[in-house]
Amino acid sequence: MNSTVRKHSIIIGDHRTSVSLEDAFWKALKQIAVHRGVTLSELVTTIDAERGAGNLSSRLRLYVLNFYQDLLVEDTGAGAVPDWTTRMRRASSD
Repeated sequence: MNSTVRKHSIIIGDHRTSVSLEDAFWKALKQIAVHRGVTLSELVTTIDAERGAGNLSSRLRLYVLNFYQDLLVEDTGAGAVPDWTTRMRRASSD
């Protein structure tokens, strides 16, 4: 998958800012906003308000990751998604 990091303009609250994100994450954020019935700007504003200290671009990536991990847990009913090392151990034992 080839996804270039690009600057995207977004309005957060009352001000315009730019966020550097890969196209795949930007597309996923748009899909999540539609799924939740909010605008992209509203979604990013909510994420920004909850992030505390730290980089907004990183927080947006983590939000997308967490959203899809939660869907995976719901679909499989498997409980918490195992961490990377647990997944690797399981894969190597199969």
